[in-house]
Amino acid sequence: MNPILSAVECRVLGSLIEKELTTPEYYPLSLNALVNACNQKSNRDPFMNLDEEAVKQALQRLNKEGLAGPADNMVSRVTKYEHRLQEAYNFTRHEIAVLCELLLRGPQTPGELRSRAERMHTFEDLGVVHSTLQKLMKREPPLATLLPRQPGTKEARYAHLLSEDVTTRKPELETEAAESVVLGGDRIARLETQLAEVQQEVADLKQQFAVFRKQFE
Repeated sequence: MNPILSAVECRVLGSLIEKELTTPEYYPLSLNALVNACNQKSNRDPFMNLDEEAVKQALQRLNKEGLAGPADNMVSRVTKYEHRLQEAYNFTRHEIAVLCELLLRGPQTPGELRSRAERMHTFEDLGVVHSTLQKLMKREPPLATLLPRQPGTKEARYAHLLSEDVTTRKPELETEAAESVVLGGDRIARLETQLAEVQQEVADLKQQFAVFRKQFE
C-alpha cells in the first residue's frame, strides 16, 4: 500500500526530485535551499509559503516512509537532504519526471505533462507520456490514476496516488460529475416546459387572430 502523504510532504518530495534532475550540481539540498525550492513561484501549483519547521516535519515523515532523508555527506558540515524514490520504486527517467510534475502541480493532462516535464526529461511525443502514465497506473500498488473528465473539457487529467488530497477528492469529483448530469437534465426539462408554453401561446394567438379576421369578411 502506498503511503498517503500530505500536500506539504508532496511538495517537499517533488522539490527534491526536481532539483536532482534540473540542477544536480546543487543537489542534495540544505534545509534552507529546500524551503526555497518548495516556496518558489514557478512550476508550482498551488503556491506555498512554508517555513523551516513545516519542511522539517515533512522530512521526518518522508524519512519514516523511506522516501527522503539526510544524505550521506562527509564534506559539508550542513545537513543536506535527498529523495529515495529510486530505491523505493526503481523508476525509469520517464516515470520519475512525470511523477515529479504531478507532485508539484497536481492533476494534469498528458499534453501539460509533456511540456512541463521537458526541463527534466525529453518526451519524444505524447505516446511516450501515455505509455509512462500507463506504467505508473499498472504498478502494484498503482501510483497514478485517470480522473473523471470535467464538464466542458476535451482532455482527461491524471493524478498521482501518493496524496491524501487525490484519494479523498476522487469520489467528490465523481459526485460532482454525476450532479452536473442531473442538473443538465433538469435544465433540459425546464427548457422543454418553457418551449411547450410558448408553443401554446402562439397557438392561442393564431386562434384569436383567425376569429378577429372573420369579423371583417
